[in-house]
Amino acid sequence: MINSLKDLIENKTLRNLNSNIYRILEKSLSGNEINIEESEALFSTKDDDFDALLNVANHLRNEVNGNIVTYVINRNINFTNVCHMGCRFCNFAKKIDDSDAEWLSIDQIVGRAREAWDRGATEVCIQGGLHPKLPGKFYRDIILNIKKELPSIHIHAFSPFEIWYGAAKNKINYFEYLTDLKECGLGSMPGTAAEILDIKVRNILTKNKLSSDEWIKIIKTAHKVGLKTTSTIMYGHVDKIQNWSNHLFKIREIQKETNGFTEFIPLSFVYKNSPLFHNKNLNVKAGPTDIEILKMHAVSRVFFHKYIDNIQVSWTKLGPKKVQLLLDCGVNDLGGTLMNESISRSAGSQFGQELTAYEMAKIIRSKNKIPAQRDTLYMTKEIFDNHDPKFYEPLVKRSSFEPLKFLN
Repeated sequence: MINSLKDLIENKTLRNLNSNIYRILEKSLSGNEINIEESEALFSTKDDDFDALLNVANHLRNEVNGNIVTYVINRNINFTNVCHMGCRFCNFAKKIDDSDAEWLSIDQIVGRAREAWDRGATEVCIQGGLHPKLPGKFYRDIILNIKKELPSIHIHAFSPFEIWYGAAKNKINYFEYLTDLKECGLGSMPGTAAEILDIKVRNILTKNKLSSDEWIKIIKTAHKVGLKTTSTIMYGHVDKIQNWSNHLFKIREIQKETNGFTEFIPLSFVYKNSPLFHNKNLNVKAGPTDIEILKMHAVSRVFFHKYIDNIQVSWTKLGPKKVQLLLDCGVNDLGGTLMNESISRSAGSQFGQELTAYEMAKIIRSKNKIPAQRDTLYMTKEIFDNHDPKFYEPLVKRSSFEPLKFLN
């Protein structure tokens, strides 16, 4: 049993460790939570200290999740790209009269859910822009109609921003609104729209249209009515290490109170087509560096140890090669197959819009780990220890993206 750095790291490396980093990592290995200042120290590690952080994150992953890496078969349904919120980082949103504006009908949404179900999906993930003409009952009608057609599918839908919008449209409070959506068949919610839970950063990113306090209030209300949610951070733009640590702390405090988060997902800022990046009046980073990406996933594993068991990597942001690396840095989940992905692609991501279950299994096995299909709430459906998932051709024909050619 490993409960000390001496059991985990070579003596030569141990001798080179900063004494404060040594103390923090020992503290984590002994099962004690680290504080904000200690997480800032971990985000600042270099050389042997950095390597020790990755080793500890990998060990904690193995302690909690074993050698299994999971994924869910799902489909993203972004029902409209029309949005009037004007978030500065977003290239997904269109104006209502743009030639490429899109708004799917209820029948089209249900049809896409049926197509996903027939391809083995257990979940549909539904989000959209805040369309100015969206009827107050539209979110409700989406759920009711999907459940009528596919009563067993899990509906993972509507970010806190959409809940804020829907509740305002219906002139009711969050508790009433979320209770109604749950009774209609909503199964869980994405914890997106968090970006960075810091007013100064949010003022730059979103003009603070959904404040940190409101995001937290909606998430806590969702947990109160019995809806599990994911948790996220979107980093690598105008943020700093202190913002990251404060954000992680706020997420952990919510989890201590509600135990409603299923996973934590670091989302790298995709800068290429982002209006924020091209704003010459702002000093915006071109996304996180490779080292920052490794640190974010590793520190998240250490910081959330004993509170959030699942650290997910966003393959749409990072691609298969970086996913491989992160499987040894605290990550135990690859998220969803998606079938259609449009938000990251619109921001300039080059990594396609679907990873099939078969491809995910190959990526996981390339790091000597065992693939397993899960459901949305992390119940295991099938472990592929000595066989492969069913092979499907991608739903949308690919032009050039071939995930497996990126593998080591």
